[in-house]
Amino acid sequence: MASCPASFSDIGKKAKDLLTKDYNFDHKFTLSLLSSTGLGLTATGLKRDQFFLGDISTLYKSGNTIVDVKVDTYSNVSTKVTVSDILPSTKAAISFKIPDHKSGKLDVQYLHPHAAIDSSIGLNPTPLLELSAAIGSKDLSLGGEVGFDTASASFTKFNAGIGLNKLDYSAALLLTDKGQALKASYIHLVNPVNGTAVAAEMTHRFSTKENSFTIGSSHALDPLTVVKTRFSDNGKGAMLCQREWRPKSLFTFSAEYDSKANNAAPKLGLALALKP
Repeated sequence: MASCPASFSDIGKKAKDLLTKDYNFDHKFTLSLLSSTGLGLTATGLKRDQFFLGDISTLYKSGNTIVDVKVDTYSNVSTKVTVSDILPSTKAAISFKIPDHKSGKLDVQYLHPHAAIDSSIGLNPTPLLELSAAIGSKDLSLGGEVGFDTASASFTKFNAGIGLNKLDYSAALLLTDKGQALKASYIHLVNPVNGTAVAAEMTHRFSTKENSFTIGSSHALDPLTVVKTRFSDNGKGAMLCQREWRPKSLFTFSAEYDSKANNAAPKLGLALALKP
């Protein structure tokens, strides 16, 4: 629903995406194929130091049902089946991994014009229960989330937040880490014509009274090229250049330098995503 509030997990997401999305300091290759019958195939390879990881996933869409199956380097098989409108405004998904027989999980999402509710329960004798909810509108939302581990009879998380979204800016205030940290984020679209935007995120930890922050920017050099920068109080600076060299195919170069690690070389990463 276009008018309903965003899910709790989306509060502050716009600023987080500008500061973190597409940054990659490994070597990554992705090939995606989509047939006219609704069957999609994606192969991903990742080289990290001297290790190579990869997976192949298939995605099939039929009506309101999506089936996603992924096989990774270690022969683990992950399956997820999603059914939309199983009830009015409700989406359900069941997922599991083989050979992990305790990995089964059921997710249910309900969207209302003034509320968004997400729930998750593990399909095992001692499941992990998670529930998040947000109320409001597409412009202003207030919500929280809680996680409970029945095996240890303890809460794994309880967070709360408020988000404000407008066409040219977005702001969020989140109480995270079981109430131990306060995080504020802001993103502003400076120039809609060339996509220039700036974002900042600041975190205060109550137990240690420590503050940390990250600032970043994004700018479109032309309709096919985007440049991003990021700076943190820990002395790390990063940049990213992404080029759409053919329709839906992206080449991304990332670099990060740690000014406090004098003997460490800058981290460099390349990512190539092909969609014929």
